[in-house]
Amino acid sequence: MRSSGGNPATVISGQRGGGSLVSLIGVTRTYGRGNAAVHALDGVTVEFAAASFTALMGPSGSGKSTLLHCAAGLDRPDSGTVRLGDAEFTALSDRALLAVRRARTAVIFQDFNLVPALTALDNVLLPGRLAGRRTDGDRARELLADVGLADRIGHRPGELSGGQQQRVAIARALMHRPDVLFADEPTGALDTRGGGQVLALLRAAVDSRRQTVVMVTHDPRAAAYADRVVFLADGRIAGDERAPDTERVSSWLTRLGT
Repeated sequence: MRSSGGNPATVISGQRGGGSLVSLIGVTRTYGRGNAAVHALDGVTVEFAAASFTALMGPSGSGKSTLLHCAAGLDRPDSGTVRLGDAEFTALSDRALLAVRRARTAVIFQDFNLVPALTALDNVLLPGRLAGRRTDGDRARELLADVGLADRIGHRPGELSGGQQQRVAIARALMHRPDVLFADEPTGALDTRGGGQVLALLRAAVDSRRQTVVMVTHDPRAAAYADRVVFLADGRIAGDERAPDTERVSSWLTRLGT
């Protein structure tokens, strides 16, 4: 177990997959002004290795979702640097950042973000069509089969369970072979069985596809699927647990006051 001791300048680096793929250096993010200001991130420096699975955890308001959003290019920090490989997000125009995000990242949300009127197959194909990429129906069908939905490709979201909808979202996220897949509470709306299936798929994506996954979660059981857990508190890195299990993660959360 290794802790940064709350020092915002400490570099927390990933190891499992080799070199750093995503890095944040001295990142700050504040919402609001004056007495209403909330310092969501306070000088965070952290790295995520390629082909690794990292969970982000901490008390409510600790900055874990803001960290994920900055790392994914969904939010811009007030200061500091965010890199994905050779692309420095903080140096890009909004248009250039959008192009990099579409080409190199994917995000899975708690509420699935599927289009109700489209079938599972068309939901998987939709981001590529919106980005003007050539669609590959065979690959989409293969991915849906990989997530156990070969017999559901013609079903719309309203005809699928929550766990099945999230599996469609995973297939959609993997469709364009992103460098990194970000997941924001991907099991938060699911029952235990559905959540376990989703987490097993994310784990398999890392082990079999060499995918990089960064996931926000509040559930120690979910975090135990990861290679490491980075803990946040008050907008700073509070600790780093390697090869986590449910008991050690729960112990960390207790110490952090979750």
